[in-house]
Amino acid sequence: MPKTTALVVAAGAGKRMGRGEIPKQFLQIASLPILAHTLARFEGFRCVSQVVLVVRREDVERGRSEVVEKYHFDKVKAVVPGGPTRQDSVYNGLQAVDPQTDIVVIHDGVRIFVTEAVVLESIHAAQSYGGAVVAVPVKDTIKRVSEDGFVCETLNRHELWAIQTPQTFTYPLIQLAHEKARQDGFYGTDDAVLLERLGYAVKIVPGSYRNIKITTPEDLILADLILQEELKEPRL
Repeated sequence: MPKTTALVVAAGAGKRMGRGEIPKQFLQIASLPILAHTLARFEGFRCVSQVVLVVRREDVERGRSEVVEKYHFDKVKAVVPGGPTRQDSVYNGLQAVDPQTDIVVIHDGVRIFVTEAVVLESIHAAQSYGGAVVAVPVKDTIKRVSEDGFVCETLNRHELWAIQTPQTFTYPLIQLAHEKARQDGFYGTDDAVLLERLGYAVKIVPGSYRNIKITTPEDLILADLILQEELKEPRL
């Protein structure tokens, strides 16, 4: 098994959540901070050796004391400050990854329903192809719209996938991609696009519609319902 580090990114302000000064990753669901739910998953994944947690600069001590130490997440080896953008935050996290790491699993801190099976499949895909992203087929019809609000084109839904995390890469390759992006002043919407622009193929790993990103108050309600449903499901 390759040495794998999970890079959990939770450096956003959570403005769309509308909960004032509390970043969404510290809001509670089922008596635990959202971030603690995510870290608990990785703590239990046998395929992950270590975790690097990235939070806002002003939340570093809070993340360490109120989440990592309070809930005894021993795999978290570093809590590092993020940057102005998510891409900057990931870059900062990459600098704290153990140099002996083979594979880096980059995951949103507010996606609490990630499974070990999906992480493991993404690791295997990254070993084979260099990079892999978890995704699900889109359910809705997607249209490209002009700036003045008219439909330009209806896209072929069968070719479209909604990208999630984890996004998983060999450590040297994702380092190279981020360094090149910084040199060029390029900012992308996810980590995979940094490989794509260098000509690397990125493998799709089928994910789950449960793997939601908790961003809005409605997502909190849905996440709570999914947690309740998981408690009812039999453990194998």
